[in-house]
Amino acid sequence: MTRDGLFRFGGEFRDSVREAAFRDARFGETLRQCRLIFLISAVLNTLFLASDWRFHGTPHFFVAVPARLAVVFVSLLCFALVRKAARISQAQGVLIGWEVSTALMVALLVSSRSDLALFVVLMLPSIFYLVAPTAFRWTLVLGGGCSALMLAGYLGNGPLPSTLPGLILVLVMLNFALGLVVVHGNRLRRLEWAATQAERQAKDELGASQAMIERIFMAVPIPLVVTSRGEGRFLRGNDAAKRYFGDAVTQAQVQDVLLDGGNRRVIARLLKDHDQIEGHEAQVRDGSGAVRDVLITATTLPIGENPAVVAGIVDITDRKAAEARTRRQATHDALTGLPNRLLFHERMQQALARMASKGGAVALFLIDLDDFKSINDTLGHDAGDALLIEAAKRLAAAIGPDELVARLGGDEFVVLSTQRLTGFEALVRGEALIEVLRQPCEHAGQMIATRASLGIALAPEHDRDGVELMKDADLALYRAKANGRNMAIVYEPAMRAAMARRVAVCQGLAGALKDERILPYYQPQVAVDTGRIAGFEALARWRHSERGIIPAAAFQEGFQDPEIANGISDAIIAAVVSDLRRWLDAGLDVGHVCVNLAASVFRDPALPERLLGQLAAAGVPASHFGVEVTETVLLTRNADEAERTLKTLRAAGLRVALDDFGTGYASLTHLKRFQVDALKIDRGFVSHVTENGGDAAIVRALLRLADDLRLDVIAEGVETAEQEAFLKDQGCRFAQGYRYARPAPAGRVPWLLQLPDLLPKGDAMHGDSAAA
Repeated sequence: MTRDGLFRFGGEFRDSVREAAFRDARFGETLRQCRLIFLISAVLNTLFLASDWRFHGTPHFFVAVPARLAVVFVSLLCFALVRKAARISQAQGVLIGWEVSTALMVALLVSSRSDLALFVVLMLPSIFYLVAPTAFRWTLVLGGGCSALMLAGYLGNGPLPSTLPGLILVLVMLNFALGLVVVHGNRLRRLEWAATQAERQAKDELGASQAMIERIFMAVPIPLVVTSRGEGRFLRGNDAAKRYFGDAVTQAQVQDVLLDGGNRRVIARLLKDHDQIEGHEAQVRDGSGAVRDVLITATTLPIGENPAVVAGIVDITDRKAAEARTRRQATHDALTGLPNRLLFHERMQQALARMASKGGAVALFLIDLDDFKSINDTLGHDAGDALLIEAAKRLAAAIGPDELVARLGGDEFVVLSTQRLTGFEALVRGEALIEVLRQPCEHAGQMIATRASLGIALAPEHDRDGVELMKDADLALYRAKANGRNMAIVYEPAMRAAMARRVAVCQGLAGALKDERILPYYQPQVAVDTGRIAGFEALARWRHSERGIIPAAAFQEGFQDPEIANGISDAIIAAVVSDLRRWLDAGLDVGHVCVNLAASVFRDPALPERLLGQLAAAGVPASHFGVEVTETVLLTRNADEAERTLKTLRAAGLRVALDDFGTGYASLTHLKRFQVDALKIDRGFVSHVTENGGDAAIVRALLRLADDLRLDVIAEGVETAEQEAFLKDQGCRFAQGYRYARPAPAGRVPWLLQLPDLLPKGDAMHGDSAAA
C-alpha cells in the first residue's frame, strides 16, 4: 500500500468504500465498454467463421465451427444480459462469464496450430488484461487462466513443438508486462478520479462556505458593518445594522455614526497597530438619532486591493443601566438583603491586604443558628425564613461602622471586624452577638426560641490567609456545637490537631468496618450480693493491625460521624446476635447482653424492625438482648423517633437501660416520657462515693429515685471493696467494673459463666489485662 491510498500491487483503492464509490461512478462507462466488447466479439467471430471454412474436410472443422458459433452466441447473450445490469457487480459477473466461455471456446480453436492460432494465443489474454473492465484480482485470474487455456489448447493436438520453452517464456513475460500495464492504468484512472472528486468537493465546499458566510453575515442578530479603511465609508451592513442605523446606513460615513472624534482616532490607531480591536466601548447615534453606548469589535479585511474593516456592534446601553442592580443581586442575599458569600470574601481579602500592607487586625465571628432545621421541619419554611430575616436585622443593628455582617448560606452568618481585639475582647464581642439572637422571634402568632453557636478567629494571631482564617473560625464553631451549643469559642491551634485526629480516626474506622475488625468485648454485670452474672454489656473494640485491641474511649471521635457510628452499631449488633446464638446452643445462661446505641442510629425509622428481624432470624429471644442509650438521645431533634423506637423494642421484650444517668441535661420529665428498665449510674459518681461528699448524695438520691420508679440500677466503674460496700448498703443490686471482671472477648464468656460467682478473692480480678 502507498501513501496515496492505493494498493502498490493492483493500483486499486485500499479503502473498500472508496473503491466501491469509484466503480459506481464508472458504472455507466463500464456498461458501455462491456456492450462494446460483446458486440465486437460477436461481429469479429462471425467474420472469423468464414475463415474457419478452410478447415472443411478436416477433423478440426467440426471443432472450430461449433466453438466459433458458441462464442458468437455467448457474446450476444451477454450483450443482452448486461443491458439489464443494475449494479457494477452484476455487470462484472456477466463479463467474467463471457471471458470464461470465450477462453474455453478459443482454446478449442487454437488446437489447429495454425499461424493465426499462435497469434490468438497471445492476443486473447491481452484483450482480457487491457480491455475487460474487471477488478484487478479477476483481471489477473482471468488473464493468467486464459493464457494457460490457450497454451493447453495449442499444445493439446500433436507433438510438442521445439519452441515450447520459448512460447511459455513469452506468455509469462506477456502476463507480467500486461499486469504492470493494468496496475499503471488502474492507478492513473483512480488518481485522476480522486483529483476530480477533490476538486469538485473543494468547489462545492467553497461555494457552500461563501453562501453560509453570506447567510451568517445577514442573519447575525447584532449589527455588522463593513467600512472602507481609508475613506471611512460604509460599504455593507447586515439586516440588524439596517434596523439599528436605518436603511441608508450604506450611504453614511463613519463620522456620522461614531460621535467622538477622539474615539475615532483611538480606533484607527488600534486597527493600524494590531489589525483588530475587541470590546472597545464607544457611543454611536442610531437610526432614530438617539445616542447609545456600544461595544465595538473590529478586524481588518482585505477586499480586493482596498483594505476594509468589518465591525460588530453590541448595544450595552441597557446593560450599563442594569449593572448596579446586577451587582447588588450578585453580591447580596435575596432573602435577608445582607452581603452574600461573594461580597464577604471580597471585603475579607481587602481587609487582610490592608492589614498586610498597613498593619491592623481582622476578626471573624462565624455564627450558626442552633436547631434551625427542626424549626423548618416543625413550623415550616416560612417560619424559618422569618427567623433568618429577623436574625439578619438584629445582627445588622448590632455591628459597628467598621464591621460587616453577611449571610454565607443556610442558617450561617458571619461578622467581619477590623477592630484590634484580644482573645478575651473577641469572646465578649461574640457573646454580645449571641445575646441579640437569644431573644424569641414572633411569627404568625407563635414565639420561636432562637439560639446560636459562634466561632471566632483572629488575624494575624491565628492566620493571615483568608481561607485558613475561615477554617479556624469553622473549627471554633464546630467546638462550640460539640460543647453543647449556644456559646462562643475562640479558635485555638489545638483544634486543628483534634480535627486532624478525628479525620484520621474516622478513616481508620472506615477501613476497620470494611475489614470486619470492629468486635464486641463483654463486661459482666453482676448481682452485688451474690456475685452471680446477671448479664453483660457489649463494648466496642477495634482490632488494630499495629496497636492491638483498642477500647472505644480511644476512638470516641469516630462516634461523632453518623455514618461511622451507625456502622459500628451494626457491626456490634450483628456480632452480639451471633455470639448469643452460639452460647444459647451451648446451653449457657447468659442472662441479657446490652449494646450501646449512638444517637445517630435513631435517625433510622426502620431500626426496630431491622433489629427485631435480626434476632428472629438468629432465633435469639428478645429477652436476652438489651439496648443502652445516653441522655443525649433524649435531647436531640430525633427524640420523637427515639421514643417510638424504645417503646417498640420494650414492647417486643428487649431490655432498655439509660446509660450515664445524671451526667447530661435530661430532666425527670424525660425519664417519665422515655420508659426504661434500668438506670446506669455513671462511673464519675461511683468513683467518689466513699468520700461522703456530693457524689455520695447524688448516688443515694438516684438509688431512691430508681426504687420509687421500680427500676433496676447498675453502678458502673466499681473497682474497690469500699465502693462495693457503699452500694450494697444503699440497696444497689447490680454493678459492673474492674472489681469483678475486665471486658473480655467472646471466647472468654463461657469460662466466666462457669464460675460460681465473680466476687473477688483477695486481690484477684477475673479476666486479664489483655481483655481490657
